[in-house]
Amino acid sequence: MNVSRVLMVFLMLALAACGNKGKPLSRIEKTGDGPDEFTIIPSKPLQAPESYAALPTPTPGGSNLTDQYPLADGAVALGGNPAALATAGIPATDAGLVRHASRYGVNPGIRQTLRAEDDDVRRRHGRVNILNIGPVDDYTNAYRRQWLNSDAEFRRLRRAGITVPSAPPKK
Repeated sequence: MNVSRVLMVFLMLALAACGNKGKPLSRIEKTGDGPDEFTIIPSKPLQAPESYAALPTPTPGGSNLTDQYPLADGAVALGGNPAALATAGIPATDAGLVRHASRYGVNPGIRQTLRAEDDDVRRRHGRVNILNIGPVDDYTNAYRRQWLNSDAEFRRLRRAGITVPSAPPKK
């Protein structure tokens, strides 16, 4: 009788440890070369051009004639001009934001720098639960020290006299 109770409790604990798997970003692992969504996007059918000499010069990494342009295609379907959607550079509405964000300079290689730093953090801190026993949350383990305490920051800004529009929501 006691053995069956112990076994039942053990099975219940084992089952409970398998729950709460709804946080996909919490498990740091390389899943492949990239998202699969890009492999299933339908492209426009290939068509023979009027003249092969009139084709534009190929641009590696650029667009081609079979690429999807949903906004432009929608504008044409509604009788609009797809060229009106093309914007060159930063829109005027975002110029102030970009100017403020780049006031201390812009690092052109920021993506590569961030990727190298992120790989280093994941390498050092992302392998805590090697055996996958119990709840696995490598993301939290790797980045916990970098989290912003919103309540403390709210109080600090208020003490400094900075107007803060609203308090952060309580957890």
